[in-house]
Amino acid sequence: MYEKKLGKKSFWYPYIRELDKQQARGPQAVESPLLWSDTELDSLLQGSPLLPAVRQRQSGIRKEYEALDTVWFMAGSLFNKYPFDLPTETFTFDRFQQAFAAVQAAIVHLQGVPIAKRFALVPLGPPLLAYSSTSKNMMTYDEENRAVRLVVSGPVEAGRPVAAWCGPQPNSRLLLNYGIVDEHNPFDKLQYTFTLPTSDPLFSAKRAVLTEAGLASQQSFDVSTSRPLPQQLLPYMMLALATSPEQVASVSFAGGASVHNRDLEAAALAALMSYVQRRMAAYAHPLWRDLEIINDPSSSPRQKVAARLTKIEKSILVASAEALAAAGAPTDAAALEAAQARLAGTGLRMGSLFDGQGHCG
Repeated sequence: MYEKKLGKKSFWYPYIRELDKQQARGPQAVESPLLWSDTELDSLLQGSPLLPAVRQRQSGIRKEYEALDTVWFMAGSLFNKYPFDLPTETFTFDRFQQAFAAVQAAIVHLQGVPIAKRFALVPLGPPLLAYSSTSKNMMTYDEENRAVRLVVSGPVEAGRPVAAWCGPQPNSRLLLNYGIVDEHNPFDKLQYTFTLPTSDPLFSAKRAVLTEAGLASQQSFDVSTSRPLPQQLLPYMMLALATSPEQVASVSFAGGASVHNRDLEAAALAALMSYVQRRMAAYAHPLWRDLEIINDPSSSPRQKVAARLTKIEKSILVASAEALAAAGAPTDAAALEAAQARLAGTGLRMGSLFDGQGHCG
């Protein structure tokens, strides 16, 4: 920020000028949600785990901003060449957050280099490059020429667009960092996070079973369209709902093991279906409305990119609900309400969009 105030006198002026031109926008003409208004965040990302992730990132940026004056006082030699006042008196938090988003959007992940050199700042990289989660073209570093290069995996026809691999990142992270969503991203996922209450009289017994299975009392399960019902998810919920030592002993995490307690299995299926349906209902509109927004020429770039993200998230939830129904989970409202009431009675904590326990990390 101080270098920017130096203007053309700064050695970094050409670099900063290019960053300013892009205004943290990615190739889909959208900035990171860090720069969206509160109204846009609440309306476009309602129900998405990305919303609390954005809030958490913004909170972290604010803490860094508020700590700048302390750094200025304690490490004054770093700022001797800048004839300006305290950081927080020189530029506002909004300007600092804009700079943070601009730098974040210019970071590229290099391949074939030591971990210490894995990241590089390339101002015209992410804004101008097309990114693909399935591309085999990689960004790497040329030691001889001291330059970041895009290495293509094979011959490229003249006039054909070239996309760079963006790493194994879910779309929530791509949107947060680069303002893009890849609808063909094989790394997309949601997380179902559950925490057993320590107040449960059977907590120690349940934790012992989980430890033996390689799980924890607070456990996250990655869910995707290709893996809508993780193998250990159902027995975990059965264990959470168990109310006697006999029921705890009946739960097995071994693949292919027969279910010893059908009533407990039915209750767990109903509880999971209730959880999935509640997450689906938290969104501002149904999946078909996302498709309308995406195909509507009058939709803004932010509206379209948000609709692409929530469409993908809802598709994962739909696949999860279908897998649960195929396993015998109820779908009628009365059964789901009863399941929700039983869940509430257990004290089981279910991570959701409200607490940020999600799939952005």
